[in-house]
Amino acid sequence: MGEKDRSLERRDQPGSVTNPGEGSSSSDIAAFVKQVGAMARPMGSGKGRLLFALDATMSRQPTWDLACQLQAEMFEAIPKGTLQVQLQYFRGFGECRASKWVVDASALARLMTGIECRGGNTQISKVFAHARAEHARQRINAVVYVGDAIEEDVDALADKAGQLGLLGCPMFVFQEGHDSRVEAAFREFARLTKGAYARFDSSAPRELAELLKAVAAYASGGRDLLRLQKSAPARALLEQLR
Repeated sequence: MGEKDRSLERRDQPGSVTNPGEGSSSSDIAAFVKQVGAMARPMGSGKGRLLFALDATMSRQPTWDLACQLQAEMFEAIPKGTLQVQLQYFRGFGECRASKWVVDASALARLMTGIECRGGNTQISKVFAHARAEHARQRINAVVYVGDAIEEDVDALADKAGQLGLLGCPMFVFQEGHDSRVEAAFREFARLTKGAYARFDSSAPRELAELLKAVAAYASGGRDLLRLQKSAPARALLEQLR
């Protein structure tokens, strides 16, 4: 990501539904957006802010291109200039970086396509620490995290997730794969932050894209912006907000 990147400091600070992928149904998606709707509320003035965090370790390489595509598509329905987005990723030996906050989704997509996956352990603790630090500077309306593994102490991570929840910073956690231990932890992170959990499944990219768009709409403008969306997940979300 070049000069636009900045390394994160190595300091630790301080809900769920079934997946929208293979074997899922419309009721699963409705359950996901119901979870989102339960915690949605009117936004204040100014742009919404969404942190898009990704595990970029080597195990994610097979679906990295899909993640890049979906990251770009999730902002298609959002009026330009209404959502600030920051990309964060970790990979390799202790590497964890974040872009600047931008309103140009295409610029962010270009940054993401320039990232290569590298072997290394997960650094979810740094994602939580960064989200908390950024939220302290200016409110983050939603955090999206996509990953497939946990190689850190789950209880310690849950504590940090709980702190984000107390700050009113919801996480929408997307799991790639079917590791039951990872699923249990991701669901707990979503619950503690009053967010939601879903599966990141390449077998159902369109459903996943619609869920991501609904999250982006929520972060950008709450129910008012969601009324402009035409997808089934967005309509189901609106039903929960009435």
